[in-house]
Amino acid sequence: MSVEVHHVTKTFGSYVALQDVSVSVATGELVALLGPSGSGKTTLLRIIAGMEVPDPPSVAVSVSGGGAGGDAQARSDASRKDDGKILFFGEDVATWTVSQRQVGFVFQHYALFKHMSVYENIAFGLRVRPRQLRPSKTEIDQRVRRLLQLIQLEGLGDRFPMQLSGGQRQRVALARALAIEPKILLLDEPFGALDAKVRQKLREWLRQLHETMNTTTILVTHDQEEALEVSDRVVVMNQAKIEQIGTPEEVFHHPASEFVIDFLGSVNVFSGRHLEGDFSGRDLHGEPRDDSKMYVRPHELSISRHAEDERSLPARIQRIHRAGAHAKVFLQTALDQNVRVDIPITQCHALSLADGEQVYITPLNAHVFSTDFNI
Repeated sequence: MSVEVHHVTKTFGSYVALQDVSVSVATGELVALLGPSGSGKTTLLRIIAGMEVPDPPSVAVSVSGGGAGGDAQARSDASRKDDGKILFFGEDVATWTVSQRQVGFVFQHYALFKHMSVYENIAFGLRVRPRQLRPSKTEIDQRVRRLLQLIQLEGLGDRFPMQLSGGQRQRVALARALAIEPKILLLDEPFGALDAKVRQKLREWLRQLHETMNTTTILVTHDQEEALEVSDRVVVMNQAKIEQIGTPEEVFHHPASEFVIDFLGSVNVFSGRHLEGDFSGRDLHGEPRDDSKMYVRPHELSISRHAEDERSLPARIQRIHRAGAHAKVFLQTALDQNVRVDIPITQCHALSLADGEQVYITPLNAHVFSTDFNI
């Protein structure tokens, strides 16, 4: 493993930023830390980088009280001996400085030196190394030119950051981080300040770059699409804890909690009494009951003119959004519940759906999580 985080807790006064968090990243893997603002993902990244220090184990135990994965108090002294440790390639880096950890760090807002050219920005980390570790001028020049080619900015080395687009500046920031040949690359919302089209292009470019460099990479993002598209595994975080770790396919199609399914894209929520049909063999996380919430994604519902089976619900079309490969059909059920169904645009045309008409919606799949109340 390149990175191992063992039962880390971090508090700022009375605020708990991380609570008993453990995660590992394999060598050459790209892992996304995904979650809303305040979930703890950036704090975890800064602890890995050495910019923040975890709480001592004694403080961590009193804060977590239990924490994710079991009661911290109940764990034996032997099992707690690694609590709060950060390991790089099996070596404890708790006392190492940021520079000693040899990580490349890229921030959301580029942090490029405005008075330096693109070339000088990329070369900066190499030129400030101690003399005994500093590459020769020829080696620095070769590395910078190789990186300019890699980030597709050949011929722009003499330009200054303000002469570049936002996407180009972010690529320069990545090249500067890669110039020092880091063992681990840490990205903190690197595309958050860019518009949607530029972000899409840079996501594709980042994935290609990762496959070329094969550098262990940890990406912090609150953008679900970004995390699912570029990462090998996703760590979903919420309220200082980890909700689920898995491949993009696993966390999307097999969510471990209500938070995960609700956070990862649009979802319709029904109560158990709304849908009482037989879901045996479906992708369920429990048995439908009157006190269960049933989560059905928009593409997991079908629309028809007539009831398909006992699970079908009558609903009236409120409006249809037809722009794109899929039509988004917004409906209201007889119980005044708003529902969205996504169907291929060709199917929408074939059904000749219109605002105001009554149709039937039928769940093709559902995810069930027990609750203590009815909705």
